[in-house]
Amino acid sequence: MKRYLKLAHRYLYLGSVVIFFFLLYPFLFYFSRKPERFGVLNKFRRLLGFLTSAGAGFFYSYSFAKPVDWSRKYIICANHTSNLDITAITLMTRNNFAFMGKDELLGNPVTRLFFTTIDIPLNRESRMSAFRAFKRADEYLRRGMSMVIFPEGKIPDDYPPVLSEFKNGPFRLAIEHQVPIIPVSITDAWGKMWDDGSVYGSKPGICHIFVHSVVETKGLNLDNADALSAQIFNIISEGLKKNEA
Repeated sequence: MKRYLKLAHRYLYLGSVVIFFFLLYPFLFYFSRKPERFGVLNKFRRLLGFLTSAGAGFFYSYSFAKPVDWSRKYIICANHTSNLDITAITLMTRNNFAFMGKDELLGNPVTRLFFTTIDIPLNRESRMSAFRAFKRADEYLRRGMSMVIFPEGKIPDDYPPVLSEFKNGPFRLAIEHQVPIIPVSITDAWGKMWDDGSVYGSKPGICHIFVHSVVETKGLNLDNADALSAQIFNIISEGLKKNEA
């Protein structure tokens, strides 16, 4: 019975997404048409994330190691275990930003709007796709936007989830632009909805997110990319261990 209730709750969440996306679509569509409107688009994206989550009883609690200066641009790196992670980061980020994510998201009617406009789709099996994706991320950073990249590259297959090895792309990008990194530990979103909820369903509750101190990259070079990747991995890993709810 419990499993059926969790599967029913997943459909409640999907219904919430459909309803609020439909209501906000005219605004999302209008502000997604031109890059100079992306800042406003992200405000509506935050509203969409809040409404769709609240409609199904998902809420987010943030703990910050130190206050974040949102006048700066960052590369934001978080562990990835749930579709709720996207909303968690969206609501957390207070400046203009874009996600880089797998090109499979182009097949979702909701995420397609963002991944054909502001966000950057990536096929990691294609060198050309990766080149184009990171070139576009390069352009965004030059314009002062922050980038959100899940360095695991996907939601791991393990359940309960285990932090997977990081890809080096985000850290090379951070070093090339001398952009600081914000590591984020999303401790328990998977317990509310693992992946897209299709296997175990979902349940309402509070997702706890720990935002670590900013890691500066000034003075680093590309030879330091592996060490920087390991440093961010350890920070997020320790955050998951210490802040499990």
